[in-house]
Amino acid sequence: MNTSEFLMIAGAIVPDRPAVIFEGQTITFEGLAERVNRLANGLSELGVGPRDRVATMQVNTNQCIEAYFAATQLDAIYVPINFRAKTDELAQMLEIAQPTCLLLGERYLSLVPEGSRSSEGIILLDGETNGSNKSYETLLAESSPDQMHFPEAGDEDTTVIMFTAGTTGVPKGVMLTHDSFSSYLLATVEPADPEVEESNLITVPFYHIAGLQAALAAVYGGRTLVVMRQFEPEEWLRLAQENQANRAMLVPTMLKHLMEHPKFADFDLSSLSVITYGAAPMPLEVICEAIGRFPGARFINAFGQTETASTITMLPPDDHVLDGSPEEIETKLKRLTSIGKPLDDVEVSIVDEGGQAVAMGEQGEIIARGSRMMAGYWQEESATRDTIRGGWIYTGDLGYQDEDGYIFLSGRAKDFIKRGGEMISPEEVEQVLRSHPKLDDAAVIGVPDVEWGEEVRAVVVGLSDRVTESEVIEFCRDKMAGYKRPRSVVFVGELPRNVMGKVLKRDLREAFGHPVENRQ
Repeated sequence: MNTSEFLMIAGAIVPDRPAVIFEGQTITFEGLAERVNRLANGLSELGVGPRDRVATMQVNTNQCIEAYFAATQLDAIYVPINFRAKTDELAQMLEIAQPTCLLLGERYLSLVPEGSRSSEGIILLDGETNGSNKSYETLLAESSPDQMHFPEAGDEDTTVIMFTAGTTGVPKGVMLTHDSFSSYLLATVEPADPEVEESNLITVPFYHIAGLQAALAAVYGGRTLVVMRQFEPEEWLRLAQENQANRAMLVPTMLKHLMEHPKFADFDLSSLSVITYGAAPMPLEVICEAIGRFPGARFINAFGQTETASTITMLPPDDHVLDGSPEEIETKLKRLTSIGKPLDDVEVSIVDEGGQAVAMGEQGEIIARGSRMMAGYWQEESATRDTIRGGWIYTGDLGYQDEDGYIFLSGRAKDFIKRGGEMISPEEVEQVLRSHPKLDDAAVIGVPDVEWGEEVRAVVVGLSDRVTESEVIEFCRDKMAGYKRPRSVVFVGELPRNVMGKVLKRDLREAFGHPVENRQ
């Protein structure tokens, strides 16, 4: 199914329903379709056609959604760019994607490579324009509101190039097809219904797969999308209350910051019925607290990555209900540390280095296949062959599956620590460290060691200055095998994270990856 039909269907069923609420502006589904038509017509006049790339660089706005659907009308390819990118990173992504036009916020114009700033292909989404750059709203005002272009792209045609986080090396452009999105949404989302109204508060950036999937799901489902430029706890609480939000997606750090906010109890959040979380490991103590503090909400843990077009496994609401016998509660607490089970339309396996399935409970790499997987990396045949083997996506995530089918992550393959022939999962050590009553956050990296090859170093955020290195190490002594125990501890004010809450291990290795000096 061509994804342009998501908006067409919803617009036909609930034309007068608010589609997007953004900073006091309400756009109905009919109004959204008209703005998309105007943008598509304007872009066509600028020379955008099939397979051309339309790039955006902006915090979340209604314009990001409009740009995606306008690109689909023209059979063009939408390229959302991380608005936190620096000049060199942006130059890399523009060089890879070679967009015909670039829609960006005025604040990012100075980041665009010098030779491109005067290009007629630059459209400013806000701020003042000059003679060489066009205004987004002016372009819409000067273009026809009628649909002049009708997409012909098929299921297997690329609709999005989404760049990987770029935490290692040059970013790669993940090619996602129309089917990457439609196969997932048609299986998990009910189409728009005049009798069913829901609102979804979105804070996850649209350049991330989770943000774009959430936006497309809202459009197809006829849900009102309440858009935040960027996450800010008190503003989120206010918008959730004012708009009686029914759904929200949060990464673990966002959820934690909400509950820690001093005004959390002042807001009525009773309308929230579904909270989806993912994108980074969820500390057990955080999700347990959230279950108690959002009593009317059903929680869903969704696991996936850009290359899999979002969710491939899910921990459903029932597994977040902590009742039953002590044994049943203990089982559910264990499952809360998992990523759930594979979705019905996705095949998931766990394999060894030779690509052979491992035994139940044995650790290996998580691989997946199904219609929603990426088509490959844009103009990266070698990288595509490394990741797609025999029709399977090799995720780079390590884990194991228990006897009930639940999958537990062990970490990224590249982050594993190899000490004296033993493989150490950073996530396992991090879970123990986060349970320390005087620690607020923790990450684990491997550092060079002459005797063992690598040693475990903990980088932690203390709740006070009273916790010591020896105390942290001693805390781990009876909770894990000796070889897994940190041999050194570094205290920091906060851990470096990307916008989705993932700890940037590369940054930690660059800052704290010097060899161990003293053993304990």
